[in-house]
Amino acid sequence: MPNVCENSRVPLIELVAPDPAWPAQFADIEWELDAVFGSTALRIDHIGSTSVPGLAAKDIIDVQVTVASLDPTIVDAMVDAGFVHRDDIDTDRLTGCDQPDELRKLYFNERPGDRRANIHVRVAGCLNQRYALLFRDHLRADEAVRAGYAGLKGVIARAYPDDPEKYYDVKDPVMDIIFRGAEYWAATVGWTQ
Repeated sequence: MPNVCENSRVPLIELVAPDPAWPAQFADIEWELDAVFGSTALRIDHIGSTSVPGLAAKDIIDVQVTVASLDPTIVDAMVDAGFVHRDDIDTDRLTGCDQPDELRKLYFNERPGDRRANIHVRVAGCLNQRYALLFRDHLRADEAVRAGYAGLKGVIARAYPDDPEKYYDVKDPVMDIIFRGAEYWAATVGWTQ
């Protein structure tokens, strides 16, 4: 049973047990996005915690669409297809990154009434595009890192169930530290996207 706030609202940050249906749910979203993007999408990937088998997550499918550039026609096509454009989110956060162009993105949510999804459109070769894939693959490959990350997410979610800003303020720098380790892992195993 989820924690309930004093005013009986369900918390904004609620982690759920891993769901074996997440990959199939991603595939449905991927199919819809492929129809919108066509050849503009260089690749469409399942990212985030729901893409890592055995990892608890918020029950929201994260998707990364990799494109050659953040062309404004992407927003028109996605909105015309019913997706919700979040123009208030146009960049990612990464501790110590002093190259804002490496963190730019377009961000969308699902169509009203559809399965919850966060859709990140990022440019091929940019740091944020690589980050999402490397972070995912490192968690998939390293059980100890995955377990530590899961434990941390649980502690933070319980501490800040109604404050997403504080949740991400604590979680994001830890993700950046894990990413630095993932860079070493990638060089060691010859990882490529």
